[in-house]
Amino acid sequence: MIRTKLPRVGTTIFTVMSQLAAEHGAVNLGQGFPDFDVPQRLVDALAAAMRAGHNQYAPMTGIPALRQAIAEKTERVYGHLPDADAEITVTSGATEAVFNAIHAVVRAGEEVIVLDPAYDCYAPAIELAGAVAVHVPLDPATFAPDWQRVRDAITPKTRMLIVNSPHNPSGAMLGAGDMQTLTELLRDTGIYLLSDEVYEHIVFDGARHESALRWPELRERAFVVSSFGKTYHCTGWKLGYCIAPPALSAEFRKVHQYTVFCTFAPAQHAFAEMLREEPEHYEQLGAFYQAKRDAFAAQLATTRLRCLPVPGGYFQLVDYSAVSDLDDVAFCRWLTVDKGVTAIPLSPFYAAPPPGQRLARLCFAKNDATLDAAISRLRTL
Repeated sequence: MIRTKLPRVGTTIFTVMSQLAAEHGAVNLGQGFPDFDVPQRLVDALAAAMRAGHNQYAPMTGIPALRQAIAEKTERVYGHLPDADAEITVTSGATEAVFNAIHAVVRAGEEVIVLDPAYDCYAPAIELAGAVAVHVPLDPATFAPDWQRVRDAITPKTRMLIVNSPHNPSGAMLGAGDMQTLTELLRDTGIYLLSDEVYEHIVFDGARHESALRWPELRERAFVVSSFGKTYHCTGWKLGYCIAPPALSAEFRKVHQYTVFCTFAPAQHAFAEMLREEPEHYEQLGAFYQAKRDAFAAQLATTRLRCLPVPGGYFQLVDYSAVSDLDDVAFCRWLTVDKGVTAIPLSPFYAAPPPGQRLARLCFAKNDATLDAAISRLRTL
C-alpha cells in the first residue's frame, strides 16, 4: 500500500467544479480562466516564432530577449531594474515558480507562514519540502492581514512568509502601510518572502499595486512571481517568471532546471515582442477588467447574492446567506446541478474555514454572453 506524501490532497476544487459544470451544462464561473480571445499580436507573434524555427529547447533561464524585456518592463512599472541575466527566470507558469521558490530555500522541519484563505498550491509545495505550513487567518470580512498575528506566528523555525496581492480568492490588496509593516516585520530576520503577484495589472479605482519590487528591503529577500497567462488571457500557455536577487535566483534555478529545465520556447519569443511593442495592453488591463467588474456587480445586484468589494483581480466574492444555509461546498454543488451556474466555494482555500461563512467565488473574466447567461440563471435564486 502506498504511503502518500500528501495525505490531505485530493483532486483540486477547480477540477471538481469544472467537471461538474461540464456534466450538468452549467455556466462555468468557477475556474479562473478568461473565455475571450488572446491579443492578436501575441497569436501572430507565436505563429511567426514557430515558423522561424524557435521550436527547440530554450535556454534554462529563459531567452535573453524576453528576460531583457521583463527587466525593462519592471523598471517602467515599479522603478526597479533587475539584472536580466542574474535575477530573472522564466518558468512554466506561476505555479512552477511558487514550487521552485519554496524548494529552493525551505528545508525539512522548517515553517512557512501562509495567510488564509490562500491559493491551493502553496501548502502541498511546503509539505513536499518536508516543512510545515503555518496558517494565519486574514480578516474574514475584509481579508486584510492582522500583522500582529503574523508576528506572533514567527518562530525560530520560520523560513518563509507567503503573500498574495491582489489576493485570490478575495481581490483584497496590500497597501503601502502593509508593505512598510512587512518590511519592519522581516528586518533583521532570516525569513524569505514569496510574493505572488500574478494579478499585478488587474487593479481598480486608481489604486497602485504595491509590488515587493518597489520596496528595497523586501526585494533583497523576495521571490516575486508573475504570470503572463493572467495578464494576456492565455492561461493554457503556462508561462510565468520569477524575479529574485542573484543568490536566491541561483538556488531557484537549481530547482527549475530539474523540474522542467526550460519552458515553451515559441511563446517566449512572442512575449518578448508583446512586452516591447504593445505595453498599452498591460497598462490598460485594469480599466478593461474594472468595466467588467462594475457591469457584473450591477447585474448581481438584481439577484439575492450580495457582492463583496473587489479591489483587484478578476474574482467576485458573493455572500449567499440570503439564499441558503448550506455550507459553501454543498451550496456550490447545488448551484451547479440545480441552477446551472458554477462557483468555487471558499472553504478549500483555508486550513480551518471560519464557522458559518457563506461565501462563494465567481470569475468575471468572461465575455458578456457568458456573464449574461449566468445572471439570467442567478435571478431565479
